[in-house]
Amino acid sequence: ACDTFLKISQKCKGQFVLQQQGETNPFIVDLLKNLPSIVSDLQPHQIQTFYEACGHMIREQTNQLKREELLAQLMEPPNASWRAIMNNANADVTTLQKQETIKEIGKILRTNVRVCSAIGHPFVSQLGKFYLDMLNVYKTYSEYISHAVKTEGEIVTQHANIRAMRAVKVETLKLIEVFISKSEDPQMVANKIVSMLYDPVLGDYQRSVPAARNPEVLKLFAAIVNRLRGEMAPGLPRIFDAVFESTLSMITTNFTDYPEHRLYFFKLLKAVNMYCFQALFSIPSEAQKKVIDSIVWAFKHTERNISETGLDILEKLLSNVQANPGFAQGFYASYYLSLLQDVLYVLTDRLHKSGFKMHCTILKHMFTIVETNQIQTPLFDVSKFPQNTTNSVFLRDYVSNMMGNAFPNVGKSVVQEFVVGLFDTSKDLIAFKTHLRDFLIRLKEYSADGDDNSKLYTEEKEAEIKSKMMARAQVPGLLTQQEQDEMADL
Repeated sequence: ACDTFLKISQKCKGQFVLQQQGETNPFIVDLLKNLPSIVSDLQPHQIQTFYEACGHMIREQTNQLKREELLAQLMEPPNASWRAIMNNANADVTTLQKQETIKEIGKILRTNVRVCSAIGHPFVSQLGKFYLDMLNVYKTYSEYISHAVKTEGEIVTQHANIRAMRAVKVETLKLIEVFISKSEDPQMVANKIVSMLYDPVLGDYQRSVPAARNPEVLKLFAAIVNRLRGEMAPGLPRIFDAVFESTLSMITTNFTDYPEHRLYFFKLLKAVNMYCFQALFSIPSEAQKKVIDSIVWAFKHTERNISETGLDILEKLLSNVQANPGFAQGFYASYYLSLLQDVLYVLTDRLHKSGFKMHCTILKHMFTIVETNQIQTPLFDVSKFPQNTTNSVFLRDYVSNMMGNAFPNVGKSVVQEFVVGLFDTSKDLIAFKTHLRDFLIRLKEYSADGDDNSKLYTEEKEAEIKSKMMARAQVPGLLTQQEQDEMADL
């Protein structure tokens, strides 16, 4: 019934804040008056669904004062519970450690998350009532968990009360993320919401042992950067200082531990590269190198979503560097050769065939900027080469030697033909891709043991399927719903 009520509120939400013929009040007003009796027999998850439905209705009230009054009335029961918990905590902070108190805080926060997701930016009036207290609870639980881990070891993170406290922390981060994603005032969010997160959230993440670090912290700050964009540039050094070293030490030991941390870490890095690119070059050079190393580590990862994220980050990074000549030459001098070698490595690695399309895009960009003389700084030690040596001449020999040493079974003429094609700027991306694919298929190491090379033709197959579907789509009713969904995804 609650799910049905939610669907109705989403479809007809505007009607519930209007006074209909024969009514003395709009439906939402009468609903909120009887709220306690309506929810008295509902389970917690049903109450949260009901609150979300009410949030959709309240959002449609265009009068700000009336909307805030309705929201305050809706949230009064959970707010009353919250005030009681805070009053008890002010008298004795250890009451926050009681199992029933932790569970109640979790329920209150989940209710707020559902309402915030429905009502959007106007939720700011509700958030302001308990935001500071919420962060204090977050900090209190963080300190308690850290102390428990120090005294009893990491096994304590599996205890029921510790898991419940961590769940409260997750709901706190989720609420902040949802509000920021719905906010319509980035300046206010930066000044009043994000500015207060650094110590209780980032500081806690940095200080905690790996097992107690919430991956949702990384997810939250990725969402913040995506939403606030350039507004977050001044805070980037503090973010990197808190999460960079601590997270890399967790995820670079192997390719399997902490999967959520590694996924959200690279989403954060992708957001920073997209919207705060220049801030990457305001951090110390050793930190810059770690950023590049982490991108390389990502696109060498055997898990597809991680490797594809790493390739996306690198492709955007190279485009950003090209568009910023102020630090482009220094970047090329420091990282061009090592990045080229690493991209060629994954190109010729059978475990990374799924990234072939992006490998081609990146390599075409890298060889084009050399051949068109966009890299002015020498990529080689000028004291060891003739005076008239250019980057193009040097790189041809460099790549020829590298590929010849990596694949000794391939004839020298084949390697030379491959290298010449790499520098042929007359080739468009399709021709360049065909050139790389032809070379890869000739490699015994790449096609060993009857390995399937079909992934090299993924783009062409998708285009063929889409073309056939588009032809069928010209006849009304010929495509099934599933085929229509598949066509939209292609």
